Amino acid sequence: MARESSNGEVYTSTKPPPPPSPLRSAKFFQANMRILVTGGAGFIGSHLVDKLMENEKNEVIVADNYFTGSKDNLRKWIGHPRFELIRHDVTEPLLVEVDQIYHLACPASPIFYKYNPVKTTKTNVIGTLNMLGLAKRVGARILLTSTSEVYGDPLVHPQDESYWGNVNPIEIRIARIFNTYGPRMNIDDGRVVSNFIAQAIRGEPLTVQAPGTQTRSFCYVSDMVDGLIRLMEGENTGPINVGNPGEFTMLELAKTVKELINPDVEIIMVENTPDDPRQRKPDITKAKEVLGWEPKIKLRDGLPLMEDDFRARLQVPRKN
Repeated sequence: MARESSNGEVYTSTKPPPPPSPLRSAKFFQANMRILVTGGAGFIGSHLVDKLMENEKNEVIVADNYFTGSKDNLRKWIGHPRFELIRHDVTEPLLVEVDQIYHLACPASPIFYKYNPVKTTKTNVIGTLNMLGLAKRVGARILLTSTSEVYGDPLVHPQDESYWGNVNPIEIRIARIFNTYGPRMNIDDGRVVSNFIAQAIRGEPLTVQAPGTQTRSFCYVSDMVDGLIRLMEGENTGPINVGNPGEFTMLELAKTVKELINPDVEIIMVENTPDDPRQRKPDITKAKEVLGWEPKIKLRDGLPLMEDDFRARLQVPRKN
């Protein structure tokens, strides 16, 4: 539709997204939902794929360059007729026909994103632009996983979605992911839960960054996946905080890991990471109201599930 601007120039409004294939409205066609998960070989991504594949009407495509992810996380689905795995870097265009896009492709571990900060920035910027372009071309619904790090060192506590921190992000359907833990996390990836559990299993001291009073809130991965799917399938675009409001100091977390996994290890203080936020806790009022979502698994119940996975990969069995 052409319209005239205030200076007399004529411009054309943006076209609506294209309709899906005519096959989808055919009476004989069993319409499956084709879903793309970028970063689907990673920690949260692979658990999301597990949940999506439970629905027999879903066809799932994973695009991952394995910078932090692993094929092993998806081994149960490789060869499945409703599953496709593509080795692909999202900084390059991807041409696929899909109905939904879960965009999780970005390293979340400090060790990985500090290893190559330029690549991380390209993944966030160019990769997201490519996925937005794909969504526009094929008329797909897209969900971008953001991070609670956008709140910076918060002046508001706990953080709700109206708090901008030091930035003003303009967003689409978006989930603000707070600290998440569970099986398949990279061992020794620099995040506190995986570090503590790996150290406890190996019998090493638990290294708490000084002063130990910094707080984080930890959400088990199955709860996180449930929140992402509800946001994708609902009508609210967000941003919406997805996390567990249970708040623990680093010293409390270390003591809990010590109690549950290895009472013999000691807890020691080490130098703090520069610019480490003092507090992190989501306000999930909006998630409760518009998604009907809140986490179910408590930290003390989730840590042993993660321990089992870490022991298997570290090949350190429990003592009798």
